[in-house]
Amino acid sequence: MKHPREIIIAPLLTEKTQRSSTTDNSYTFKVSVNANKIEIKQAIEHVFGVSVLKVNTINQRGKTKRLGRYVGRRSDWKKAIVKLRAGDKIAEFDV
Repeated sequence: MKHPREIIIAPLLTEKTQRSSTTDNSYTFKVSVNANKIEIKQAIEHVFGVSVLKVNTINQRGKTKRLGRYVGRRSDWKKAIVKLRAGDKIAEFDV
């Protein structure tokens, strides 16, 4: 099994994710591309000490970017939306 810090890369802090964390107690993370829902759930519970009810994952494709005549591509990544039990909160998201 991978270390939980290898699975969770970073929290996604946008206006939309902040709103969802206050209204329906769900938090959004950038996670490892090859992590599955069970591993994500166990990592969140281990790192933050909360109870996870549901995990939704989204595979994001990298955008094509240009710099002059050179064309490149950003890497693909995975987003996980984690719904917590009522009463649980992740303090790092409260900014």
